[in-house]
Amino acid sequence: MKDPKKDALCREAYAKLLPNIADYVALYAKERPKDTAIIEHNTGEVVSWKQFNTSVSAFAAKLLSIGIKKGDIVATSLPLLKEHVYLIHACYRIGAIVAPLDLRLKAKEVQYCMDKMKPKVYFFLGKTPVADFRPLIQEVMQGSPYVKHWVQFQKEADLIMKGAVGITDFVKDIKKVFIKSIFTGAVKKARKLVTKRDACLIIFTTGSTGSPKPALLCHESILIQNIGLAVGFELGIADRMLINLPPSHVGCTTEQLGTTVYGGGVSVILHIFDPKLSLEAIQKHKVTVLGQIPALFNMEWRLPEYRDYDLSSLRFALYGGQAVSREFLVRMKEMAPRIGTGLGLTETAGFCTYTNVDAGVDELVQGIGFDSVLCPISIREVMKADGTAGAEKPKGEIGEICFSGPQIFLGYLGDEANTAKTISKDGICYTGDMGFYDEKGLHFAGRAKLVIKPKGYQVYPEDVEGHIAAKLKGRVSMVAVVGVEHEVFSEGIMAFVECLPEQSVTPDEVMKACEDISSYSRPSHVVVFKAGELPLNRVAKTDYMVLKDTAKEIVKDLRGKGQWDKA
Repeated sequence: MKDPKKDALCREAYAKLLPNIADYVALYAKERPKDTAIIEHNTGEVVSWKQFNTSVSAFAAKLLSIGIKKGDIVATSLPLLKEHVYLIHACYRIGAIVAPLDLRLKAKEVQYCMDKMKPKVYFFLGKTPVADFRPLIQEVMQGSPYVKHWVQFQKEADLIMKGAVGITDFVKDIKKVFIKSIFTGAVKKARKLVTKRDACLIIFTTGSTGSPKPALLCHESILIQNIGLAVGFELGIADRMLINLPPSHVGCTTEQLGTTVYGGGVSVILHIFDPKLSLEAIQKHKVTVLGQIPALFNMEWRLPEYRDYDLSSLRFALYGGQAVSREFLVRMKEMAPRIGTGLGLTETAGFCTYTNVDAGVDELVQGIGFDSVLCPISIREVMKADGTAGAEKPKGEIGEICFSGPQIFLGYLGDEANTAKTISKDGICYTGDMGFYDEKGLHFAGRAKLVIKPKGYQVYPEDVEGHIAAKLKGRVSMVAVVGVEHEVFSEGIMAFVECLPEQSVTPDEVMKACEDISSYSRPSHVVVFKAGELPLNRVAKTDYMVLKDTAKEIVKDLRGKGQWDKA
């Protein structure tokens, strides 16, 4: 972190580290039982550390009572309800592995994830004022015989699906089960079986179709990341963190929520992101720390009433997941007196580099921070054929950005091949990004892959391309998608489609073909080429560099017409 004192603080905190994330809930429940742990902005409910800890143990006892044990997977498709927070920590406490899934996933995407994990329990939404998830769940039910318990978060008994149990019925005996567990010591016994290197969380690296990978994180890796954020950005017990990201991302579960719980601060939670509610929550609950992806800041700043909100309680604002302009940083500096960023990866349980907490705009423009002594960076040659790490590059020389140490994830669940491509035999994690490291910190030189990051999500071009090609089979010969700068989403997706000879397709048809993939994976604009017009490189492969340049020119024209940069 470019500060010997902070390196020492990291080592000191690591030496005192508790082995289980849920141990910190128990710790603060004992030391500060009446202090506030959670504020649920949507309902106005305030939860003390004692209530938090009791609820976690009650959920843990209930899970044990239905046969869930250490190593079992519990999947969820839920917003960030306080009950979801209890459930996540209940899984941590007894050694179950929790896997929050993105609510935007379509049926086949959920099924893909379920097949990868084979969970024993699935907690999901039913019919809500926004959407009815039951048809999707019905489809997933038919393809998931390994799920033994389907629990629907729905209060209305007449809306509970056949084969599922409503959450009200699921918890109707929870008090009895909890009291019994106190006498039998069931939860305590289960907790004693859990170690710091046991898997506790699955986060899928991308929500696009075809290639999501279930990253397996353990207690220690998440807690070391919490130490990094707490020390690097000086977060602590007096802070109130706004938690408004989806629990299916490390940005929410390990960074925002995890670090606040670790540090003993107050978690101000929103069920789902909403720009207006986010600003209301900051103002009402005197939030001190805000961490978001650039797209969310843009959405808030674009509100007509943005400047009417009192955000004076904010002392630190953090962004991640995307490169930003100098103008963006200036706007952030107007929002909070201190701002920062760093590199965050699912495979490192979140942040692994940290900018100087007092950095100004000029310094932040130059780099994306310094590593932690607990998760050292190295810039290397490509991984060797024998699976060991490539040689380290000299300072300032571009190479593969790598990290090492116990903060590194355990691997991709059930995917030894991709794990071996990411973690070398000697424990070096390859991020897939290129860059260099010097006295000013880490600098990106470009992504190793043409990953697109709209709204902070990762979208792999080949997944969207394959989907469009399959949907329009017999009419199109080639499909290519690229990312282009977008003022709201950070990157928008543009699709280029080449028709087969004597065939035609319209942009609207391409857009319609993408309706059954995640919304953030869909193109914002479509360009249709006649047969033979898609640019190819010297080896007859799609020339993505030419397409990116073409897309930039198209966006210039679209912006002039007000047809780009829309939320």
